[in-house]
Amino acid sequence: MPAPSLPEPVALATERATGAGFTMSCDPGTGRLLAVLAAAVPPGGRLLELGTGTGVGTAWITHGLRGRSDVEVRTVEINPVTAGLAAAGQWPEWVQLITGDAVDTTRRSGTFDLIFADAQGGKWDGLDVTIAALRPGAHLLVDDMTPDEFIDDERARKTIEVRGRLLGHPDLTSVEIAWSTGLILSTRRRI
Repeated sequence: MPAPSLPEPVALATERATGAGFTMSCDPGTGRLLAVLAAAVPPGGRLLELGTGTGVGTAWITHGLRGRSDVEVRTVEINPVTAGLAAAGQWPEWVQLITGDAVDTTRRSGTFDLIFADAQGGKWDGLDVTIAALRPGAHLLVDDMTPDEFIDDERARKTIEVRGRLLGHPDLTSVEIAWSTGLILSTRRRI
């Protein structure tokens, strides 16, 4: 069975990534799950993406939210050149593209119903800040959690560390998903 075609905003963001030689975009399998999670965000909800890249993940989020205008999406990219590529996309007015540090932005931005951690900042560094930004019942999706597929020891070590912290965190219920690039989906408990 052939893979389903990409939604237009995702295809355009993927083209921007390919044209720029950017190879760290959100994988289509992860993106489809991200769209499903975004679709479930409650009315008036808030979403945060850590690591905009060229906007592929952001496009999946907006695809999941299509037809809605009652949400706020913040997406953070540390590299100004890459952030500029994302800014070339056509985004709904409720999408805010931020160029800056993911951990600092998360710390200053309140709480969210869904966070997608797709960058070192907020995942490798500052994971505690990311978890603290989850509202009760909110979801955290972390990708690239398959350490044996990484080419260097640091990436494998950091991935194992993040995995252990998410799966053992007392405020989270988490599951590993053998899908796409290896995912962990966590929900903040309603305590």
